[in-house]
Amino acid sequence: MRGRPLSVLWLQSGGCGGCTMSLLCAESPDLATLFETAGIRLLWHPSLSEETGEEVLALFDRILAGDEPLDVLCVEGALLRGPNGSGRFHLLAGTGRPTIAWARDLAAVAGTVVAVGSCAAYGGITAGGENIADACGLQYEGSRPGGALGREFRARGAMPVVNVAGCPTHPNWVTETLMLIADGALSAGDLDAFQRPRFYADHLVHHGCPRNEYYEYKASAEKPSDLGCLMENLGCLGTQAHADCNTRLWNGEGSCTRGGYACINCTAPGFEEPGHPFQQTPKFAGIPIGLPTDMPKAWFVALASLAKAATPERVRRNAAADRIVVPPTIRPTRKG
Repeated sequence: MRGRPLSVLWLQSGGCGGCTMSLLCAESPDLATLFETAGIRLLWHPSLSEETGEEVLALFDRILAGDEPLDVLCVEGALLRGPNGSGRFHLLAGTGRPTIAWARDLAAVAGTVVAVGSCAAYGGITAGGENIADACGLQYEGSRPGGALGREFRARGAMPVVNVAGCPTHPNWVTETLMLIADGALSAGDLDAFQRPRFYADHLVHHGCPRNEYYEYKASAEKPSDLGCLMENLGCLGTQAHADCNTRLWNGEGSCTRGGYACINCTAPGFEEPGHPFQQTPKFAGIPIGLPTDMPKAWFVALASLAKAATPERVRRNAAADRIVVPPTIRPTRKG
């Protein structure tokens, strides 16, 4: 047993800071209370800590010298290798050294390394387009292992990078990951094929979606304000996206699909470049190309045809409306 608080150092690299903004929305308890009760000590965070300049460099020196234990290194944002492999597109202020160099040095002495968000995990939005900054994730470049630390990297605790992917991450995905590490309850076997914690990645966004009745009958929305299923026409990838967004609600009550927005599968590598507009569903011969996970195409076609034929008038009309226009029929449920 460690017998002391779990020490966490947080670096921010090439990104928008949105995962930190999301983390601050942790509630029941709030972030500070959670860290205190879970035995987590935040050594430094560039946005949340008071220490700057020489104080931070002194902390880094103590960590690298082995005088200050580092249990968890959290990195938010993609690592920038450009220009020409120098990393000088992103220097850590006041050091003259690329942030990617500091990340590599600190990762080498950390007990566990956590990539917070899809940028840190796979490159994410920062690596989109022509990727002129040569951005990558800590241990992945898109869906390919490698990245800033290399595919063979293992932290001091023998774990690969833990990819808490999302754009942004749910605050509880981050805090639960840290609490599991603090309790010694997170191992490589608890990560999926893309090194995401399975406690949230073994779920689909489709689970718990309030539009599931429309999905079952293939009663589809035709425009963003409609109540129907967003998969057939409006680009929703909730049946393929690995996350528990509709069962672990954001801020206690919301999710993308509950707010009327298609799921864009932001926990997956390469989500930032789907090859088509986010809110359009690509089709071949009228059939969506991105079929639900584990669903053979022939079965989807057969079931979709039957479902559409059996769609109740209530569901059909409500799917293409922005409010309930036909309420469910009231029927007695007692028999006899």
